[in-house]
Amino acid sequence: MNLNRKKVLVVGLGMTGLAAARFLHHRGAAVTVTDMVAEEELVSSVLELHQMGIRTELGGHRWESFESSDLIVLSPGVPHTHDFLIAARQNGIPVIGEIELASRFIRDPIIAITGTNGKTTTTSLLGSMLAQCGKATFVGGNIGNPLIGYVDREEKADWIVLEISSFQLDTISTFRPDIGILLNITADHLDRYPDMAGYATSKGRIFQNQTFRDIAIFNGADPWVLFETNRIHSRKWIFNGSNTLEEGARICGDELALTFTSCPYRKADSPCALPTFRSVSFNIGESRLFGKHNQENICAAVMAAIAAGCDVQNIQVALNQFRGLSHRIEYVQTVNGVTYVDDSKATNVDAVYRALESFQEPVILIMGGRDKGGDYRILEKVMQNHVKHLILLGEASELIAAVLGNLAPTMRVSSMQEAITNAHQVAASGDVVLLSPACSSFDMFRSYAHRGDVFQNEVNKLR
Repeated sequence: MNLNRKKVLVVGLGMTGLAAARFLHHRGAAVTVTDMVAEEELVSSVLELHQMGIRTELGGHRWESFESSDLIVLSPGVPHTHDFLIAARQNGIPVIGEIELASRFIRDPIIAITGTNGKTTTTSLLGSMLAQCGKATFVGGNIGNPLIGYVDREEKADWIVLEISSFQLDTISTFRPDIGILLNITADHLDRYPDMAGYATSKGRIFQNQTFRDIAIFNGADPWVLFETNRIHSRKWIFNGSNTLEEGARICGDELALTFTSCPYRKADSPCALPTFRSVSFNIGESRLFGKHNQENICAAVMAAIAAGCDVQNIQVALNQFRGLSHRIEYVQTVNGVTYVDDSKATNVDAVYRALESFQEPVILIMGGRDKGGDYRILEKVMQNHVKHLILLGEASELIAAVLGNLAPTMRVSSMQEAITNAHQVAASGDVVLLSPACSSFDMFRSYAHRGDVFQNEVNKLR
């Protein structure tokens, strides 16, 4: 892909947009960066761009810049359905994302992970397994390290492991992972997609360019996933499958069993190391990841590690040592017999459902934030079985109260401090206080991580 002297417009100046602009400039492109945010809110990034001689158009977009471009590179935070982008495509101007751009300069094998929930945990766990097995690994994508930053890195990886969001998949055209993973598809981002079918289609794009030489790992118990994988051409490895003849993984108590029904072999043109055994098992009883959803994440990571050529012993070691990630059903501490758990990353309804399923103890549930269009009614049954009190904060508190407020004693609060104070008052020894919001954080906090940090700080004050 020759970028020299091409007029390239980068839309969106976040971490990804800045990395893309830097890469394009070093490739000789005439780069312009545009963002709806005003310049005074992007001072450090703007300074770096201006030092490189890159033009910026901030505080709004100009159609003239879109229509005069040879290529448009879109950051994942910007909807690909923006009117200017639709018009640019109609004018024959290519619109791609950073993942697509980077992949055109990469020849090293890629594992890509997507799904509504569990992406980051699975990506991090798989990266740990590969490292334990002695594989040089780059872990990035939606997890924080833009893929474009890998292209010019001197030290190359045996495997690139990427967390990929639906927003990033919206702007691929040729991107093809050697191993693709689709964990689940449940309601999320319906403020950005017209309906569940549109959202599911975006997720399914992870497999669209795969061929018979590639491996698709996916959830056999998820109807949306099954629909999206019905016609793919890659070799299918399934977890949660119902057919015992399928290749894949199953959980039985503390054992994860992998079965390969056909005679395994290695394709000469594929980096995937197909196993030389028909079956193998792993002990998941010592894993610090708990809950059915994390068992699914483990299944996907283990199968991908096998496909990447890892040995069974080192996979088991990495699984036993992996401690989980911050703000994902993260134990904070126990105060007067009450356990406090931070699940601030649960920004959609299904994530809350999965978190509640993980506990046998009575739960004081803290929910709320900025609504993302999810259906809270999904939580009715699991709340009846698990939730002792419901505490609501943020913009969506009134909406959630109208749907779920009759299922448990409910109170609305105005701050995280007030939420923790009230939770502390109603909790008894043996209870769990769980922050699992089902909403985004941007009404009151900078990010889900900031929200989780505030929760943990308030909990720590209880001592």
